[in-house]
Amino acid sequence: MNQLAARMGNAVTYRANSPLSDDQIARIAPSVFAAEKHESRSERYAYIPTIEVLNGLRREGFQPFSVSQGRSRIAGKAEFTKHMLRLRHADQSHLALKGGQVGEEVNEIVLINSHDGTSSYQMMSGVFRLICSNGMVVQTETLNDVRIKHSGDVIQAVTQGAYDVLDGFGIIRDVTENMKALRLTAPEAMIFADAALSIKYDEEDSPAPFAARELVRPRRREDTNPDLWTTFNVIQENLVRGGIAGRTADGRRTRTREVTAIDSNVKLNRALWTLAERMAELKAA
Repeated sequence: MNQLAARMGNAVTYRANSPLSDDQIARIAPSVFAAEKHESRSERYAYIPTIEVLNGLRREGFQPFSVSQGRSRIAGKAEFTKHMLRLRHADQSHLALKGGQVGEEVNEIVLINSHDGTSSYQMMSGVFRLICSNGMVVQTETLNDVRIKHSGDVIQAVTQGAYDVLDGFGIIRDVTENMKALRLTAPEAMIFADAALSIKYDEEDSPAPFAARELVRPRRREDTNPDLWTTFNVIQENLVRGGIAGRTADGRRTRTREVTAIDSNVKLNRALWTLAERMAELKAA
Protein backbone atom coordinates (compact mmCIF):
# COMPACT_ATOMS: atom_id res chain seq x y z
CA MET A 1 0.00 0.00 0.00
CA ASN A 2 1.40 3.37 -1.00
CA GLN A 3 0.86 6.47 1.02
CA LEU A 4 0.88 10.15 0.17
CA ALA A 5 2.80 11.79 3.01
CA ALA A 6 2.17 15.44 2.19
CA ARG A 7 0.37 17.42 -0.48
CA MET A 8 0.26 20.81 1.16
CA GLY A 9 2.89 23.31 2.23
CA ASN A 10 6.18 24.15 0.57
CA ALA A 11 6.78 20.72 -0.95
CA VAL A 12 4.93 17.64 -2.10
CA THR A 13 6.21 14.31 -0.79
CA TYR A 14 5.33 10.77 -1.77
CA ARG A 15 6.60 7.59 -0.11
CA ALA A 16 5.81 4.01 -1.01
CA ASN A 17 6.46 0.55 0.44
CA SER A 18 8.06 -0.61 -2.81
CA PRO A 19 10.48 1.06 -5.26
CA LEU A 20 8.94 4.02 -7.05
CA SER A 21 8.37 3.86 -10.81
CA ASP A 22 9.21 6.73 -13.15
CA ASP A 23 5.49 7.50 -13.49
CA GLN A 24 5.08 7.81 -9.73
CA ILE A 25 8.11 10.06 -9.47
CA ALA A 26 7.04 12.25 -12.39
CA ARG A 27 3.62 12.96 -10.84
CA ILE A 28 5.24 14.41 -7.72
CA ALA A 29 8.57 15.75 -8.99
CA PRO A 30 8.58 16.62 -12.70
CA SER A 31 11.89 18.42 -12.21
CA VAL A 32 13.56 15.00 -11.89
CA PHE A 33 12.85 14.61 -15.61
CA ALA A 34 13.62 18.17 -16.72
CA ALA A 35 14.79 18.04 -20.34
CA GLU A 36 17.13 21.00 -19.94
CA LYS A 37 18.50 23.40 -17.37
CA HIS A 38 16.59 26.53 -16.40
CA GLU A 39 17.16 29.49 -18.68
CA SER A 40 18.85 31.41 -15.84
CA ARG A 41 21.86 29.04 -15.88
CA SER A 42 25.02 29.94 -17.79
CA GLU A 43 26.85 27.85 -20.38
CA ARG A 44 29.32 26.71 -17.69
CA TYR A 45 26.49 24.97 -15.85
CA ALA A 46 26.78 21.24 -16.61
CA TYR A 47 23.22 20.02 -16.97
CA ILE A 48 22.54 16.36 -16.35
CA PRO A 49 18.95 15.24 -15.70
CA THR A 50 18.41 13.77 -12.26
CA ILE A 51 16.71 10.81 -13.94
CA GLU A 52 20.03 9.88 -15.57
CA VAL A 53 21.72 9.95 -12.16
CA LEU A 54 18.85 7.93 -10.69
CA ASN A 55 19.07 5.32 -13.44
CA GLY A 56 22.82 5.09 -12.82
CA LEU A 57 22.15 4.46 -9.13
CA ARG A 58 19.46 1.91 -10.00
CA ARG A 59 22.03 -0.05 -12.00
CA GLU A 60 24.16 -0.12 -8.86
CA GLY A 61 21.33 -1.58 -6.78
CA PHE A 62 19.82 1.62 -5.30
CA GLN A 63 16.05 2.12 -5.52
CA PRO A 64 13.94 5.21 -4.68
CA PHE A 65 11.25 4.85 -2.01
CA SER A 66 10.43 8.52 -1.46
CA VAL A 67 10.35 11.65 -3.61
CA SER A 68 9.76 15.33 -2.81
CA GLN A 69 9.74 18.52 -4.83
CA GLY A 70 9.63 22.12 -3.69
CA ARG A 71 7.12 24.54 -5.14
CA SER A 72 7.83 27.78 -6.94
CA ARG A 73 5.69 30.87 -7.46
CA ILE A 74 7.87 31.98 -10.34
CA ALA A 75 6.30 31.23 -13.70
CA GLY A 76 8.19 28.59 -15.65
CA LYS A 77 10.30 27.28 -12.73
CA ALA A 78 8.01 24.52 -11.50
CA GLU A 79 9.80 21.88 -13.59
CA PHE A 80 13.29 22.91 -12.45
CA THR A 81 12.95 23.35 -8.68
CA LYS A 82 14.75 21.56 -5.87
CA HIS A 83 13.81 17.93 -5.40
CA MET A 84 14.77 15.13 -3.04
CA LEU A 85 14.92 11.36 -3.46
CA ARG A 86 15.45 8.84 -0.67
CA LEU A 87 16.98 5.57 -1.86
CA ARG A 88 17.73 2.20 -0.32
CA HIS A 89 20.33 -0.27 -1.47
CA ALA A 90 19.28 -3.73 -2.60
CA ASP A 91 20.34 -5.30 0.70
CA GLN A 92 17.57 -3.34 2.47
CA SER A 93 15.10 -2.50 -0.29
CA HIS A 94 12.96 -5.54 0.59
CA LEU A 95 12.05 -3.95 3.91
CA ALA A 96 8.64 -2.28 3.74
CA LEU A 97 6.21 -0.83 6.25
CA LYS A 98 4.45 -4.20 6.53
CA GLY A 99 7.53 -6.34 6.05
CA GLY A 100 9.76 -4.98 8.78
CA GLN A 101 9.45 -5.45 12.49
CA VAL A 102 8.01 -2.73 14.68
CA GLY A 103 10.69 -0.19 15.45
CA GLU A 104 13.07 -1.44 12.76
CA GLU A 105 15.17 1.13 10.93
CA VAL A 106 16.15 1.21 7.27
CA ASN A 107 19.23 3.06 6.04
CA GLU A 108 18.54 5.46 3.18
CA ILE A 109 20.63 7.71 0.97
CA VAL A 110 19.17 11.21 0.63
CA LEU A 111 19.78 12.82 -2.77
CA ILE A 112 18.98 16.50 -3.32
CA ASN A 113 19.31 18.37 -6.60
CA SER A 114 17.81 21.15 -8.70
CA HIS A 115 18.05 22.43 -12.26
CA ASP A 116 17.61 26.11 -11.47
CA GLY A 117 20.88 26.68 -9.63
CA THR A 118 19.41 26.56 -6.12
CA SER A 119 21.26 23.37 -5.20
CA SER A 120 24.28 21.29 -6.11
CA TYR A 121 23.96 17.52 -6.04
CA GLN A 122 23.92 16.67 -2.34
CA MET A 123 24.03 13.21 -0.81
CA MET A 124 23.68 12.47 2.88
CA SER A 125 22.77 9.66 5.23
CA GLY A 126 19.19 9.03 6.29
CA VAL A 127 17.33 6.64 8.56
CA PHE A 128 13.72 5.58 7.95
CA ARG A 129 11.86 4.17 10.94
CA LEU A 130 9.25 1.62 9.88
CA ILE A 131 6.96 2.11 12.85
CA CYS A 132 6.00 5.69 12.13
CA SER A 133 7.17 6.55 8.61
CA ASN A 134 9.36 9.40 9.82
CA GLY A 135 12.49 9.84 7.76
CA MET A 136 15.46 11.25 9.64
CA VAL A 137 18.49 12.91 8.09
CA VAL A 138 21.71 12.08 9.87
CA GLN A 139 24.33 14.59 10.97
CA THR A 140 27.47 13.28 12.61
CA GLU A 141 30.96 14.65 12.96
CA THR A 142 32.42 11.47 11.48
CA LEU A 143 30.33 11.54 8.30
CA ASN A 144 30.58 14.19 5.61
CA ASP A 145 28.01 15.27 3.08
CA VAL A 146 28.79 14.56 -0.53
CA ARG A 147 28.36 17.75 -2.57
CA ILE A 148 28.90 17.63 -6.32
CA LYS A 149 28.98 20.66 -8.58
CA HIS A 150 27.20 20.71 -11.92
CA SER A 151 30.41 20.09 -13.84
CA GLY A 152 32.48 17.14 -15.03
CA ASP A 153 31.31 13.52 -14.85
CA VAL A 154 28.41 14.09 -12.49
CA ILE A 155 26.88 10.61 -12.79
CA GLN A 156 30.14 8.87 -11.87
CA ALA A 157 30.71 11.30 -8.99
CA VAL A 158 27.20 10.79 -7.60
CA THR A 159 27.47 7.00 -7.89
CA GLN A 160 30.76 7.03 -6.00
CA GLY A 161 29.20 9.40 -3.47
CA ALA A 162 26.37 6.94 -2.88
CA TYR A 163 28.84 4.22 -2.00
CA ASP A 164 30.74 6.62 0.25
CA VAL A 165 27.51 7.33 2.13
CA LEU A 166 26.69 3.61 2.21
CA ASP A 167 30.06 2.86 3.82
CA GLY A 168 29.20 5.19 6.71
CA PHE A 169 26.06 3.34 7.78
CA GLY A 170 28.07 1.12 10.11
CA ILE A 171 28.91 4.20 12.15
CA ILE A 172 25.24 5.20 12.23
CA ARG A 173 24.26 1.71 13.39
CA ASP A 174 26.72 1.95 16.28
CA VAL A 175 25.35 5.38 17.25
CA THR A 176 21.72 4.21 17.21
CA GLU A 177 22.50 1.06 19.20
CA ASN A 178 24.23 3.20 21.82
CA MET A 179 21.17 5.48 22.04
CA LYS A 180 18.92 2.46 22.52
CA ALA A 181 21.04 1.34 25.46
CA LEU A 182 20.84 4.69 27.27
CA ARG A 183 17.88 5.17 29.61
CA LEU A 184 16.59 8.71 30.20
CA THR A 185 14.94 9.89 33.37
CA ALA A 186 11.80 12.01 33.05
CA PRO A 187 13.73 15.23 33.82
CA GLU A 188 16.37 14.31 31.23
CA ALA A 189 13.68 13.71 28.61
CA MET A 190 12.25 17.16 29.36
CA ILE A 191 15.70 18.74 28.98
CA PHE A 192 15.91 17.09 25.56
CA ALA A 193 12.43 18.35 24.67
CA ASP A 194 13.21 21.92 25.81
CA ALA A 195 16.37 21.99 23.68
CA ALA A 196 14.54 20.52 20.68
CA LEU A 197 11.79 23.10 20.98
CA SER A 198 14.35 25.90 20.92
CA ILE A 199 15.73 24.53 17.65
CA LYS A 200 12.36 24.84 15.96
CA TYR A 201 11.07 28.04 17.57
CA ASP A 202 12.60 31.39 18.47
CA GLU A 203 11.15 32.56 21.78
CA GLU A 204 11.41 36.23 20.81
CA ASP A 205 10.39 36.31 17.16
CA SER A 206 8.36 33.11 16.89
CA PRO A 207 7.48 31.60 20.28
CA ALA A 208 6.38 27.98 20.43
CA PRO A 209 2.57 27.58 20.46
CA PHE A 210 2.77 24.66 22.90
CA ALA A 211 4.79 23.52 25.92
CA ALA A 212 7.84 21.28 25.57
CA ARG A 213 6.06 18.49 27.44
CA GLU A 214 3.89 17.94 24.35
CA LEU A 215 6.96 16.78 22.44
CA VAL A 216 7.53 13.75 24.66
CA ARG A 217 3.97 12.45 24.25
CA PRO A 218 4.21 9.26 22.15
CA ARG A 219 1.73 8.70 19.34
CA ARG A 220 1.65 4.92 19.79
CA ARG A 221 2.20 2.35 22.51
CA GLU A 222 5.42 1.08 20.93
CA ASP A 223 7.04 4.44 21.67
CA THR A 224 6.74 4.40 25.46
CA ASN A 225 10.25 3.06 26.17
CA PRO A 226 12.33 5.60 28.14
CA ASP A 227 15.55 5.04 26.18
CA LEU A 228 17.26 7.89 24.32
CA TRP A 229 16.57 6.47 20.85
CA THR A 230 12.82 6.18 21.44
CA THR A 231 12.64 9.61 23.09
CA PHE A 232 14.53 11.12 20.18
CA ASN A 233 12.16 9.48 17.69
CA VAL A 234 9.07 10.69 19.53
CA ILE A 235 10.34 14.27 19.68
CA GLN A 236 11.51 14.20 16.05
CA GLU A 237 8.16 12.90 14.83
CA ASN A 238 6.16 15.43 16.82
CA LEU A 239 8.23 18.35 15.54
CA VAL A 240 8.47 17.26 11.91
CA ARG A 241 5.02 15.77 11.32
CA GLY A 242 3.15 18.46 13.27
CA GLY A 243 -0.47 18.19 14.37
CA ILE A 244 0.14 19.42 17.93
CA ALA A 245 -2.62 21.63 19.30
CA GLY A 246 -1.60 24.94 20.86
CA ARG A 247 -2.19 28.68 20.96
CA THR A 248 -0.59 31.54 19.12
CA ALA A 249 1.01 34.51 20.88
CA ASP A 250 -2.32 36.36 20.72
CA GLY A 251 -4.26 33.45 22.19
CA ARG A 252 -5.81 31.94 19.06
CA ARG A 253 -6.13 28.15 18.83
CA THR A 254 -3.77 26.57 16.34
CA ARG A 255 -2.31 23.25 15.27
CA THR A 256 1.27 22.88 14.12
CA ARG A 257 1.96 22.05 10.50
CA GLU A 258 4.18 19.35 9.07
CA VAL A 259 7.64 20.55 8.04
CA THR A 260 7.47 19.84 4.31
CA ALA A 261 9.97 22.32 2.83
CA ILE A 262 13.04 20.31 1.79
CA ASP A 263 15.66 22.64 3.29
CA SER A 264 13.74 23.18 6.54
CA ASN A 265 13.08 19.46 6.95
CA VAL A 266 16.73 18.52 6.43
CA LYS A 267 18.02 21.32 8.68
CA LEU A 268 15.67 20.45 11.54
CA ASN A 269 16.35 16.72 11.27
CA ARG A 270 20.09 17.14 11.32
CA ALA A 271 19.98 19.53 14.27
CA LEU A 272 17.87 17.05 16.24
CA TRP A 273 20.28 14.23 15.42
CA THR A 274 23.19 16.32 16.67
CA LEU A 275 21.26 17.10 19.84
CA ALA A 276 20.61 13.39 20.42
CA GLU A 277 24.31 12.64 19.95
CA ARG A 278 25.25 15.29 22.47
CA MET A 279 22.77 13.87 24.95
CA ALA A 280 24.32 10.44 24.46
CA GLU A 281 27.77 11.89 25.15
CA LEU A 282 26.53 13.51 28.37
CA LYS A 283 24.92 10.27 29.52
CA ALA A 284 28.06 8.30 28.76
CA ALA A 285 30.16 10.77 30.76
